[in-house]
Amino acid sequence: MLVNDRSVSVLENYDFEVIRTQKSRNAILCETNKGWYILKEYKGPVFRLEMMAKVLEGVRQNGFTRAEQLLYTKEGALFCCDQEQNRCIVKSWPQGRECSLKDGQECRDAMRTLAVLHSALHFPQLQQEYGLHAVSLAEEYEKRNRELRKVRRFLREKSQKTTFEINLQQTFDLFLEEAERVTEDVRSYGSLLDARECEESGSFCHGDYQHHNLLCQNTTSVINFEKCALDSQMRDLYLFLRKLLEKTNWSVPLARGLLDVYGRISPLSAVDYLQLYYRFAYPEKFWKIVNFYYNSRKVWIPGRHMEKLERLLIQQGVKKAFLEQTFSL
Repeated sequence: MLVNDRSVSVLENYDFEVIRTQKSRNAILCETNKGWYILKEYKGPVFRLEMMAKVLEGVRQNGFTRAEQLLYTKEGALFCCDQEQNRCIVKSWPQGRECSLKDGQECRDAMRTLAVLHSALHFPQLQQEYGLHAVSLAEEYEKRNRELRKVRRFLREKSQKTTFEINLQQTFDLFLEEAERVTEDVRSYGSLLDARECEESGSFCHGDYQHHNLLCQNTTSVINFEKCALDSQMRDLYLFLRKLLEKTNWSVPLARGLLDVYGRISPLSAVDYLQLYYRFAYPEKFWKIVNFYYNSRKVWIPGRHMEKLERLLIQQGVKKAFLEQTFSL
């Protein structure tokens, strides 16, 4: 459910005076006498909200001051409920516009910001407090592969197929075989690519480090930590680069340049490069297309998803060359 106009009444629970409000994407922006804040609905479990608050407070204490902060109510709570009993949260809202993937300088700033943020995202005490378990890359890919096999069976058994479904079925074996090969390779590295190191060091990642969650105005601020998790920080690096590289036809010089920017602040180890290689090697874009198709179960699939599938096939050779030239394993 979207945060609606009646939800604005929850702002009375916070220690500021509202000057004006304006609607944003699934949220309400609020100008107050203490700066800008954003009101959003929160659908996750309470313990994750508590953990996110501690992560955000922790990164600030560790020297990273460009992350959003969760606001507590006058009574010291992390959320309050609107008239429809939806949980709502209020966070600080850094001024700025969304990071542009077409702006080379902003992309380099995003890499520098990520490297500094990662150095502040180490909280072994939270791993122990919440008993967190980091999902290994092999576990993650095995789960996705099970989902892919399930959809392949569904397609094979379906009698009447749309044009999109016919095209999807024709490409399925190619991408599923690739997914299973990558998963087997990851599994063969055993403890080298498991989640043990994250759990021992308390290494967290943002979880959704994409241009939508970066606000630029003189500096780069980071928002939307709802997906922060105990996980390899290479997940963040991969997420940002993948989106950018898909739009630039997998430019090797661009990738090398941005990895160098990150590495000057936070040097990348051989294991980090191994993590990145297999994250790029796995056909995640295909899995996303399949996941959307199956979970929506729509008779009519938007044309852009057919275009995404066609573009994915065209870029296969370019992506393979990118992997060979960028990573030396």
